[in-house]
Amino acid sequence: MEICTEHTHQVDHMSVEVAWELLWRSMNIGEEKEVQNLKGIGTEIVRKCGCLPLAIKVTATVLASRDQTENEWNKIFSKINCPQRKLPDDIEEALYLSYNELPHHLKQCFLYCAMYPEDCIMHRDDQPGQLLEETAEEYYYELIHRNLLQPYGTYFDHSSCKMHDLLWQLACYLSKEECFIGDPESLGGQSMSKLRRISVIINKDMLVFPATDKECNKVRTLRRIEQVSQGIDPSLFKKFLYLRVLDLTDSSIQSIPGYIGNLIHLRLLDLDGTEISCLPECIGSLVNLQILNLQRCKALHILPLAITQLRNLRRLGLNETSINQVPEGIGRLELLNDLEGFPIGGGDGNGKTKDGWKLEELERLSQLRRLDMIKLESAIPYSTGSMLTDKKHLKVLNLYCTERTDEPYSEEGVSNIEKIFEQLIPPQNLEDLGIIRFFGRMFPTWFGTTHLASVKYLKLLNCNSCVHLPPIGQLPNLRYLRIEGAAAVTKIGPEFVGYRGANPRSTDVVVAFPKLESLIIENMPNWEERSFVEEEDAAAATATEGGEDGSVEIRKGKAPSPMIKLLPRLKGLALVGCPKLKALPRQLRQEATSLEVLQLIGARCLKVVEDLPFLSETLAIVGCDCLERVSNLPQVRELRVTSCPNLRCVEGLGSLQQLWLDVDMQDISTMWVPGLQEHHRKLHSEDVDVYTWP
Repeated sequence: MEICTEHTHQVDHMSVEVAWELLWRSMNIGEEKEVQNLKGIGTEIVRKCGCLPLAIKVTATVLASRDQTENEWNKIFSKINCPQRKLPDDIEEALYLSYNELPHHLKQCFLYCAMYPEDCIMHRDDQPGQLLEETAEEYYYELIHRNLLQPYGTYFDHSSCKMHDLLWQLACYLSKEECFIGDPESLGGQSMSKLRRISVIINKDMLVFPATDKECNKVRTLRRIEQVSQGIDPSLFKKFLYLRVLDLTDSSIQSIPGYIGNLIHLRLLDLDGTEISCLPECIGSLVNLQILNLQRCKALHILPLAITQLRNLRRLGLNETSINQVPEGIGRLELLNDLEGFPIGGGDGNGKTKDGWKLEELERLSQLRRLDMIKLESAIPYSTGSMLTDKKHLKVLNLYCTERTDEPYSEEGVSNIEKIFEQLIPPQNLEDLGIIRFFGRMFPTWFGTTHLASVKYLKLLNCNSCVHLPPIGQLPNLRYLRIEGAAAVTKIGPEFVGYRGANPRSTDVVVAFPKLESLIIENMPNWEERSFVEEEDAAAATATEGGEDGSVEIRKGKAPSPMIKLLPRLKGLALVGCPKLKALPRQLRQEATSLEVLQLIGARCLKVVEDLPFLSETLAIVGCDCLERVSNLPQVRELRVTSCPNLRCVEGLGSLQQLWLDVDMQDISTMWVPGLQEHHRKLHSEDVDVYTWP
């Protein structure tokens, strides 16, 4: 479970006053007073946006890029009020303005999004144009910043997104001369000679293109063939000889014909989720191929020898594909920078193929930006130190072991995996680290070193044999932390916070998790200890707070412990599946001053949620059987409760605006909802809005 607010397609119109507030807030300029003198023309602008939230947000991005003067805002208003081109009635002029203000390179990226079906999820790393990966990422995030793409779902790094329906319609309209979406047979006698991009959606047994070979010569992108139940006309691979992008994602195609070797201009071949069981050796003829996606190909177990001939390959996706036979020589693909699902093999093969690659084969891949290594339990300890520390471009690293369901790993296996992980020292430029199904008893010692100084995102998933969490509280740039399935951990103490070993007489303030914004702790069935520091240390740290000026006052006869400050920037916290946790960590009440969202799910022993003065937005509580009281949350705006049968007291929520209750809470809530409403009417002269939470 992740903490985020998912984008929803906002189409409801709002009042002019609320629309004005949304406009200046979306500009990220701080206080309203900075643009208060522009409220008159701003009100006219939001009216021309139809008081539509999406149109207001994209217009706000345009306004924010200009000087905050009445002349500049009048220019924007004039462009919306007197459009220079005729648009369909269902497309807002303000949306076209946001497109028209884009630089040329971003216009092309925006129009390319029309190739995806309406409401489709788009993945950042599957975009063509990977030749300059960092530049491509800049374009992607710039479109998000301009509200032309909306982050989707729970991806903390916004690696997936959607395009709002209205913006998708705009992109389709503007690209209609070169882009076609639908069944090609619906074109009838209409020529395809002008088309450059085709996205096919049909419900027939066989995909057939009625166009002549000559008409297909200008098509550069063919993608999103879906709902095809039988197969694809083999002539497809003969007709479109000049393709740059071929995307067969989730189609039922079972084999790739040898004709594909003729598509020598191909840059991207996406077979994600198809039923293919093998790749032809002629794939080695695709000398310009940069991206080969083979994720979720459940029937594919062997990579062809010819794959090592793809010297321009930059991304190879193998995640969730059970590859058990690979060719030697992956190191020849020296331009590879994205390698997901790199299977490790222990034994030798027949001289040409084997069950997985050795760690040594990573040495020549100096351009790696992302690396996912699987089956690490099969690795043999490396003889000359670490092969990762010198990979100066590596930003994302995920290390997977295979889960055993038949019997536990032997002592020898445990010792071996600990040695392997100890050698996988990441480079200091790493930003995103995931360790999944590690079955060693101790995390590698490099967790407590400077090697993780640049890490922003950290995931520790199903590391069920480690008794203690690693010392990561002092990582200076960590913003997102997810811990899931740490079954052996009963206590989260000072070793996790990372201050143990500091000078015990120091009066300096030690800040733990200084930049952490999102923390998810999930499925920790044995976690009981509720404090992140030892109680005596916590008492010593808090008892020394003395004078009116906030200075530290040392008690007689007591050597001061370091002052511990925890989670100063934490915005979202989720505690999920922690059934033995009886109380929230004390530090949440005193030190999490930026907390906005708190989710408590399956904390069956939790009895009270109280005294959280800084929690400012949402509290969601699900399946907390013993919960009796929620109180003293003065800033919370939204409360969601379900499956809490003993919740008999809710009070001290003076800022509450919305209450969401499941149907099973209707009876028990009658004990406290009237009191909440009465208190709210005294403070705000109106009722709290009460909704049913499905």
